[in-house]
Amino acid sequence: MKKGIHPENYRLVVFKDMSNGEMFLTKSTINTKDTIDMEGTEYPLVKLEISSASHPFFTGKMKLVDTAGRVDKFRNRYAKHGEKK
Repeated sequence: MKKGIHPENYRLVVFKDMSNGEMFLTKSTINTKDTIDMEGTEYPLVKLEISSASHPFFTGKMKLVDTAGRVDKFRNRYAKHGEKK
């Protein structure tokens, strides 16, 4: 392997799906201010709105996670355009 091509802050990071609490540990260079204790070790924490653990495509469920009312706003906006005058 070539020397000096990988970032220096490449470390273990916990990603947490906030919609269902699922967490996974992987390496990343992402910057974060939060930390979490996982199995007795403290890791940087990245909070996700949705991941493969909660996304309908991967779970096979048609559960829709809407954290900011975006779906309702979308439906209201385009329902008006779909009506004939």
